Amino acid sequence: MRILGIDPGIERIGWGAVDTVGSVSTYYDCGLITTSRTLSHQKRLEVLAGELDIIIKKTKPECAVVERLFFAKNKKTALAVAEARGAIMLTLSTSNVPTREFTPMEVKMAVTGNGRAEKKQVAWMVHNILKIPTDIKSDDTLDALALCLMITK
Repeated sequence: MRILGIDPGIERIGWGAVDTVGSVSTYYDCGLITTSRTLSHQKRLEVLAGELDIIIKKTKPECAVVERLFFAKNKKTALAVAEARGAIMLTLSTSNVPTREFTPMEVKMAVTGNGRAEKKQVAWMVHNILKIPTDIKSDDTLDALALCLMITK
């Protein structure tokens, strides 16, 4: 089964695709969707949805996993990310991709055994579980790959 993980944002949206057979997960692909601050918010959502549609067509996932908003210190940022999440969920729905949602704490707990694990710990586990051949620098992309591991747990 191919799983598409998505770490929502408005400026940077991490995505990762993982193949699973039984309890074995294998890295397939990953990347980052970016939107420019110079664009209107509406145009940024349009770019995000368009890029995600291309990724869905390219990776052909059987299901998707999206990070659920947990909390936000900045209300303005939280609102923008929530709207981006809405665009993501709508794009997945119109592409007929069944979707599940998990909080960051749930993902950290499943991947590392500690719901308050640091990003470095999560990144190390993701690299080792998926045997990723390259160094992935983007936290957003690593978070998306970690989300994919939730389906095999």
